[in-house]
Amino acid sequence: MKPLLRLALTLTLAATALAQTDFDARLRAIMARPDYRHSRFGIAIYPLTGGSPLYRLNAEQLFVPGSTTKLLTEGVALKLLGPDYRFHTPIYRTGAISPDGVLLGDLVAVASGDLDLSGRIQSDGTLAFLNVDHSYSGTPGSAALPGDPIAPLRKMARQVADHGVKRVTGRVIVDAGLFPEGERELGTGAVISPIVVNDNCVDITISAGPREGDAAAAHLSPQTSYIEVTDRVRTVAAGSQPQIRVTSDVRNADGSRRLTVEGAMPAGHAPFFHAYKVPEPSVFASFLFREALAEAGVTVASAESGKPLVDGQTLATWYKPENLVAEHVSPPFAEDARITLKVSQNLHASTTPYLVGAVAGGKHPDALVEGFRLERQLLEKDGLDLSGAVQTDGAGGSALFTPDFMCQFLTYMSKQPFARAYHDSLPVLGKDGTLYDIQTASAAAGKVFAKTGTYAAADRLHERSVITGKGLAGYMTTRDGHDAVFAFYVNFVPADPATGAHTVGDMLGEIATAAYESDWGGRK
Repeated sequence: MKPLLRLALTLTLAATALAQTDFDARLRAIMARPDYRHSRFGIAIYPLTGGSPLYRLNAEQLFVPGSTTKLLTEGVALKLLGPDYRFHTPIYRTGAISPDGVLLGDLVAVASGDLDLSGRIQSDGTLAFLNVDHSYSGTPGSAALPGDPIAPLRKMARQVADHGVKRVTGRVIVDAGLFPEGERELGTGAVISPIVVNDNCVDITISAGPREGDAAAAHLSPQTSYIEVTDRVRTVAAGSQPQIRVTSDVRNADGSRRLTVEGAMPAGHAPFFHAYKVPEPSVFASFLFREALAEAGVTVASAESGKPLVDGQTLATWYKPENLVAEHVSPPFAEDARITLKVSQNLHASTTPYLVGAVAGGKHPDALVEGFRLERQLLEKDGLDLSGAVQTDGAGGSALFTPDFMCQFLTYMSKQPFARAYHDSLPVLGKDGTLYDIQTASAAAGKVFAKTGTYAAADRLHERSVITGKGLAGYMTTRDGHDAVFAFYVNFVPADPATGAHTVGDMLGEIATAAYESDWGGRK
């Protein structure tokens, strides 16, 4: 080796060693805090362009990753479905339309797995989000989604009316046969289904009355006969916290629900928000669509539950172009991936492996199994080492990853044609999504694009919780110009149930800030 080249290499290695020493010192100081005495950390930082790691700690060990799992779920779906893939939700008639506008049959909405039949759709085709998603009711800042929660259904109802239909002699049916409906995802309890309206939630906002002793007011979004709320919440003196609970949830014969809500709402307090997760999304959707049809001037004779009375094959004989009376086409899938990653939308992520299996896998009898088979096949074919990955669902309710594997996957994603869209879909430190309130005043705010993850369990022995998994993984360009991928995990942190997740998340943000501020030497 020539002397000048040897000197340059020596200086580069020395500078990297100094950066590692500086980062290591800051990391060790964080890990030495009493709160993390019994915790386990996994850290990996790699140059985006490949080569030797910038820093590793327990990087080959498996960690509970929480919702950083969604990086894999959405990345694989973008690869297998394509960022421009659009879901088509058609509505067919099962009979003729008479000259006076009477449909002698049913209307069938065929669920395609569209995750955004909601008010998220903007006029430019993008999807809007709140930093705290409405599905996480109980989290400070959660609120009902803005806009019309059933706007796509109203548009389809107008299309039906435009086809000359004024009256339907049969029912409104939702064909949810793409994959089975009914399993609740583990994060928020929303029900997985091929039909998703307003994220399969009814947003309930309870406001205090003007005076102590008055009844509180409950507002539903969407407003629908699917759900009837008996409101027994009373307004109490100011200065306390809301104490509100659903004490009864009864299914009526037609599939609608009767809820009883009881408790106390302090005068002058900000409204209390609860996202009710509908137990039968297909029935919920049929109620909403029947109501949208009525608004459009189309009456439906039968108010029976909107589930098919015949097998799917028989129903599908009507699915022909000449019987199509309405259709909704979704924004590109890349838009949904952005929403899912920005706000950590559990229902969307949990449903995505089913969609991959059902769409990319064709008519497979088990869409979830096929979805994960296709994921494994793709990643093995493209050379990823899956020995550092364990995944059972799309959202991260049951998963294990090594920091090394997550960095390997993020590097793989950076080489895809849609790499920029994927990168920009991640929450931004201190700015938006699930990182909007993390390290807001740090030098790294706005410079780190990363997915968060949290998994917690109750610790009844100590009347607290334990964060079994907390993660932060993504991309950054360090202050000295290094493009890097990183994965930071901490497992087993005893914590306050109300504030612990944010405290530990901010700590991982501190580690990201330390990585951003370190001088990593000559690697660029």
